[in-house]
Amino acid sequence: MNRDDLKSLSFWIYSAGGAGLAPIAPGTAGSALAAVLLLLPGRLGGLPAWAHPGWGALVLLVFFAGVRSCRAAEAAHGRDPGVVVIDEVLGMLVALYLIPNSFAAVAAAFFFFRFFDIVKPFPARLAERARGGWGVMLDDAVAGIYANLAVRALFLLGGKLA
Repeated sequence: MNRDDLKSLSFWIYSAGGAGLAPIAPGTAGSALAAVLLLLPGRLGGLPAWAHPGWGALVLLVFFAGVRSCRAAEAAHGRDPGVVVIDEVLGMLVALYLIPNSFAAVAAAFFFFRFFDIVKPFPARLAERARGGWGVMLDDAVAGIYANLAVRALFLLGGKLA
């Protein structure tokens, strides 16, 4: 990491505001940051972020900004460097899509997402092979879809996660 990185907008995007600089488990730090930021509006009396009509636009914005910034990260640091955590933010956005806002639901989405992000079930591992920032973002989108489905299964099996 050099001083020029800190001046770059791409750095602040791919590191999710610096969360990727966490000395231990930066991917988990990026996921935790996203979970806290997504849980906060509901705790403050507002709509949870994922209930907002602009949710899809936000997911697309994070995805494409992530692809673009990951190109810069890979050019500076090599393939899928640890400092890149915007993909974990995207994964949490997808994992919580249309899931009711509760601490239990966010916690379940967080743990399922981290599990699927590490295990990389098909087609996540295949998606990870894509070049130019695409693979970095796509495998976490797939992990987020699996996490979302797992949280929905918990709702079906155990009622509500409130």
